[in-house]
Amino acid sequence: MKVTIVDYNSGNISSVINSFKEVAQDKVNIEVTSDLNKIKLSDKVVLPGQGSFKSCVEALNKINGLSDTLNEFAIMYKKPLLGICVGLQMFADIGYEEIETEGLGWISGKVAKIDNQNGKYKLPHIGWNQISIVKDSKIFKDVENNSHMYFVHSYEFIPEDKKVILATTDYSTNIVCSVEKENIFGTQFHPEKSDKMGLKIIDNFISL
Repeated sequence: MKVTIVDYNSGNISSVINSFKEVAQDKVNIEVTSDLNKIKLSDKVVLPGQGSFKSCVEALNKINGLSDTLNEFAIMYKKPLLGICVGLQMFADIGYEEIETEGLGWISGKVAKIDNQNGKYKLPHIGWNQISIVKDSKIFKDVENNSHMYFVHSYEFIPEDKKVILATTDYSTNIVCSVEKENIFGTQFHPEKSDKMGLKIIDNFISL
C-alpha cells in the first residue's frame, strides 16, 4: 500500500513525514511528492498545510494540474484523503484570511477568523487543547474523548452541514477541529505533534 504526502511547498512538513514513517515502519510505503502520476497511483493521500489559507491555495495552484489531480483522487475515485491544519481548511468553498480566496470546495463552508472576543483570547490559538469527539469515526478508533491535541491556528473551518463534524475544541467558541465526509477526513490540530493519541489517528488513517 502506498500513502502519499503531498509536498507543494507549503511550509515545513518534516514532522508530518517523520510521524507517518514512524507509524508505518516497513508495512506501508510513504512517499513525499507533488508528482501527479504518483499521487494518482496512491492508495491514500495526506494534504498538509502551514501558513495562511491564501498562501497554501496559491502554492497548490502553482503546481500545474495538482488541484485537478487531488479532486479526481478524492471526489471522483473516492480514495481516502486526510487534510491537516490548513490542509483541512482548504476543503472549504472559501477562506477569508488576507483576502477572499476560493478553496477546493469539497465540503461546503467557509474559513473565518476565530472570534477572540475583543482580545480576551490570544490568536493564534497555540498549544494543547482538549477535543470533544461528537461522532464515531474510524480515524478516532481507540482515541479517548477529551484527549489533548496540539493546535496552531487563527482561523477556523465552519462547515454548512453539521453532520460532517467529528470533533470540536473549546477556544473562545466551539471550534470544529475534525471533519469526515465519506472518504475525506481532516484535522485542524496537528496529529503529528500530538503525542501518542495523534500517532493513533495517523495509524487509524493508514489502516483504513
